[in-house]
Amino acid sequence: MTERQNAEGNREKDRPWLMRTYAGHSTAEASNELYRRNLAKGQTGLSVAFDLPTQTGYDPDHILARGEVGRVGVPVSHLGDMRRLFQDIPLEQMNTSMTINATAMWLLALYQVVAEEQGADITKLQGTTQNDIVKEYLSRGTHVFPPGPSLRLTTDMIAYTVSHIPKWNPINICSYHLQEAGATPVQEIAYAMSTAIAVLDAVRDSGQVPEERMGDVVARISFFVNAGVRFVEEMCKMRAFGRIWDKVTRERYGIENPKQRRFRYGVQVNSLGLTEAQPENNVQRIVLEMLAVTLSKDARARAVQLPAWNEALGLPRPWDQQWSLRIQQVLAYESDLLEYEDIFEGSKVIEAKVEQLVADALAEIGRIQEMGGAMAAVESGYLKSQLVSSHAERRARIESGEEKIIGVNAFEGTEPNPLTADLDTAIQTVDPAVEARVVDGLRTWRDTRYQPPFNHPRPCKALERLKAAAKGTENLMEATLECARAGVTTGEWASALREVFGEYRAPTGVSSAPVAVAAEPGSALAEVRARVDATARELGTGKLRFLVGKPGLDGHSNGAEQIAVRARDAGFEVVYQGIRLTPEQIVDAALAEDVHAVGLSILSGSHAQLVPDVLERLRVAGATDIPVIAGGIIPNGDADQLRAAGVAAVFTPKDFDITGIIGRIVDEIRTANKLDPLEVPA
Repeated sequence: MTERQNAEGNREKDRPWLMRTYAGHSTAEASNELYRRNLAKGQTGLSVAFDLPTQTGYDPDHILARGEVGRVGVPVSHLGDMRRLFQDIPLEQMNTSMTINATAMWLLALYQVVAEEQGADITKLQGTTQNDIVKEYLSRGTHVFPPGPSLRLTTDMIAYTVSHIPKWNPINICSYHLQEAGATPVQEIAYAMSTAIAVLDAVRDSGQVPEERMGDVVARISFFVNAGVRFVEEMCKMRAFGRIWDKVTRERYGIENPKQRRFRYGVQVNSLGLTEAQPENNVQRIVLEMLAVTLSKDARARAVQLPAWNEALGLPRPWDQQWSLRIQQVLAYESDLLEYEDIFEGSKVIEAKVEQLVADALAEIGRIQEMGGAMAAVESGYLKSQLVSSHAERRARIESGEEKIIGVNAFEGTEPNPLTADLDTAIQTVDPAVEARVVDGLRTWRDTRYQPPFNHPRPCKALERLKAAAKGTENLMEATLECARAGVTTGEWASALREVFGEYRAPTGVSSAPVAVAAEPGSALAEVRARVDATARELGTGKLRFLVGKPGLDGHSNGAEQIAVRARDAGFEVVYQGIRLTPEQIVDAALAEDVHAVGLSILSGSHAQLVPDVLERLRVAGATDIPVIAGGIIPNGDADQLRAAGVAAVFTPKDFDITGIIGRIVDEIRTANKLDPLEVPA
């Protein structure tokens, strides 16, 4: 029989995976209420979303935090916030995933101290800190420190948790964002495994973990992957992941215990693959993507979190998150999926696909090792340029119609959608006043942290100890815990380490990305290129210059990179300085480079504050002839307000035709410079 049976002859089900909802917004208090509601609905683990200032080591009153506080997650500025975030949630009984990378050590320290205050035995704490800095340089953009110091922080955390919090997963090597940045299945496997090798080599070579305990280290390494809609290929990818991990840990690190070599992973299915057009189609996309990581028992996820159907429109409401949780629960509790052994065992089709993925991924891992490993491949720009290139190729397939997306470039006709009839109520919005309240709370904390009832010691000594430890070689976790107990803020902790380690601007991959769409005679790109050249001649300049800017802390640079690459291929001289710029820096660059247009890309929701700031600075500088174009996840009402403020055009994820967007930018340049419209060939 293929299914296992118990003594009564009934089918014995496997235990379901951990069911999570990625959540957090506005304030610690509001997020705590949301967590407790979700747990009451049957969610079996917490998954904490932190806002961008927390992720990048800034306090809410920092200039770069403006417009970002509480937008894409919860702001946690100090121990008081962490206390409120987990109030009435017993951490000793909880399994908590924290999506945090550059500041992972700091957030784990705050979590541990809150658990201690609850009276928890910290050796029983279970959960995960993502803590994968490599993918931040490549795709997500919340890195702070250079690769070397970042790897040290990761290494120190792993060594500390293995000894003190043995049930904790100190790193969750994350290929999720790599797929969103364009990675093929082979690249997703190869880059994640190369990161794992870099981390394990660093732990082994640090001398902090005895050789006989490397098995404990390997056993606590987990992965966080993406599952796209090509669910057969995605399922094969997960089987290939498991085989390569088993091979690497056995052969490179000598781990003999098969339990320690198990490939342990959680998954969030593809959020950026969800569409703004006909968003109801996202429900079946989410289901198919979930099947990729649950159908195969031998490669089944240990934890699953699903996005909501309306994430391409804005912040999901609690009801939307509940719908995604119920999708998991129906599969786990109503279907018979968990009653069977692996249903793909013996399939020739699946086996052939898995073998091909394994062979191709191992070959790419070999290339990266020849370069000196993942860190060297980051610093050289190789990994980033490969991702930008793969993403550009995929975008070209979508634009040509070769790759179909229902409701976007195929079957676009639709009945009126009752789910989005009132867009203002179809998503949750963050009250703009939240930021001011959080900033006021932070200032109160700074003024009163030494007083009853907290009586924290003065943080200056703790911060000096942290800097001294950073300049030396000791494990940084104990000094970080001392900072947490002293009431230090997130910005103070990160600033102290910035003093010692410096900051890092990762390669953008734009200049080295190959041409993805050829400007062949008669093609759309050739027509746009001719318009670019004609406009440059009329303006008496050698080339049109286009600045692509990423104001604020949003590190999702995929869209900005694709616009920059296509504008380059259309004949523009492109100015792209990467992520995390202030409006002042963007305007200074626009004036210094004498650009003809500025494109601003924001996915975090801070457009309402940052885009008008850029417009006002250009006006004050007398540069009102430079059109400003905005792109990102921008609700219709916000788009209307931006246009009323002077933005020339607004593009959102439904605008998939990048060549058409570049053509529109040329039109806006001509309009701003009072040039006659060009004749467009039929």
